[in-house]
Amino acid sequence: MAQQGLLYRTPENKTMMQAFEWYAPADQKHWQRLSCAMAGLKSTGIDNMWIPPGCKAANPEGNGYDIYDLYDLGEFDQKGARSTKWGSKEDLMQLIDSAEGVGIGVYWDAVLNHKAAADYTEKCQVVEVDPDDRTKDISKPFEIEAWFGFNFPGRGDTYSAQKYHWYHFSGTDWDAAKRKNAIYRIAGNGKNWSQFVDTEKGNYDYLMFADLDYSHPEVRDDIKRWGEWIGKELKIKGIRFDAIKHYSEEFLSEFIDHIHKTVGPGWFLVGEFWKDSAGPLIAYLQRMGHRISLFDAPLVYKFSRLSSTRGGDMRRVFDDTLVKYRPAHAVTFVMNHDTQPYQALEAPIEPFFKPLAYALILLRREGYPCVFYGDLYGIKGDQPCGPSCGGKLPDLCLGRKLYAYGEQYDYFDHAHCIGWTRAGTRDRPNGLACVMSNNGPCQKKMYVGWIHRGEVWTDILGWEPSRVIIDPFGYGIFPCGGFSVAVWVNRAAAGRDRFGNL
Repeated sequence: MAQQGLLYRTPENKTMMQAFEWYAPADQKHWQRLSCAMAGLKSTGIDNMWIPPGCKAANPEGNGYDIYDLYDLGEFDQKGARSTKWGSKEDLMQLIDSAEGVGIGVYWDAVLNHKAAADYTEKCQVVEVDPDDRTKDISKPFEIEAWFGFNFPGRGDTYSAQKYHWYHFSGTDWDAAKRKNAIYRIAGNGKNWSQFVDTEKGNYDYLMFADLDYSHPEVRDDIKRWGEWIGKELKIKGIRFDAIKHYSEEFLSEFIDHIHKTVGPGWFLVGEFWKDSAGPLIAYLQRMGHRISLFDAPLVYKFSRLSSTRGGDMRRVFDDTLVKYRPAHAVTFVMNHDTQPYQALEAPIEPFFKPLAYALILLRREGYPCVFYGDLYGIKGDQPCGPSCGGKLPDLCLGRKLYAYGEQYDYFDHAHCIGWTRAGTRDRPNGLACVMSNNGPCQKKMYVGWIHRGEVWTDILGWEPSRVIIDPFGYGIFPCGGFSVAVWVNRAAAGRDRFGNL
């Protein structure tokens, strides 16, 4: 047994990166930029990369959430260009090869809720519904002309011969004949909203564009074929599912079964189920049999409120969050393309709080953290901003990779100054101590383990200039500046020379 213990290796911490931001240039070179950055990202501690939707969008500037053709990855001349906003299919495949070459996995962003930019209009019977309660009809059935006809003229029947018509959808928000915007549910032939969606607004099946109807067998079959096709076409390691509260969880469960049996038995799967409290997320995980992870949106709202609330209680940062109750199925993050400035779900986080938030997701035991491209490289657009965290986010990522191991001791005992330590393990012995303040300067006496007695610890971020000597009982008194964070590690620990050079 002792010999087996010596052979045990502590699993390496994993970190995900969202590899785009909303205002990234529409120059068709994003895949190329990511390929060039791959080696540096790996050295920073990035293990997996969530890339943007690489399917053909409604126009060459579309980010892919305005999805037109799942089977066009920048290969066919459709909707104004051959490439997508992000680049050509050849560039995409080169990116995935580059990622594989350095040991980074790629997660695909699957937009399966709707289709956009149809090739022609079709007439069909609809009922207008109350936008605030989609279970309430506010008209009798009548005819509209809507953008429901998809024949993919640039691609033809390559990869899939399926074409889409009005009966493949459940709703839309535009009557092209009358040029009227409303929410229309398609009527007749047993059509209705899915009953396996979120109950916000009565029934939240409809989100945007032409809403796919997963009760139609041709839709189900085509999307499952696409899942198998994308897994064979590209060497991906997982999928991020967009907008899952808006389409049938019954179908998504069936889709997951299909890809597990065909192309992705070991894939990582994560869904965007946007809620501001943990309860609905936990219930969804239970209904899905915990075969999927979810982004911890409630935690982002906590960060936003704490960063802007004078006297906010840091001890309660994890209250009512997914990572508190289901840490193995929580993908934690600080910002993404939806919550970044000037987006629909914007959740502002004050600049001083960004490094605190990232320390809370990167340096603790619970959750699978995802760092945001815009925080690493800055955000473009009409209101550009530079990298967050004073440029120290790569150091926080590396700190996770090298030192955030072992027992975790929490010191959440003061409203404005909290901390924790990681004691290290037999094969990853260094450990760390993190202390942060959302008010004035503070310090905490914290236990890091008696095996560290006599060691001299310094701040890997370089913001706190002092030194801490661990006492004979394994304790140190760790200071932190006001409205800041300090991450303390043995100054002689392996890898310390890499900090400040990323």
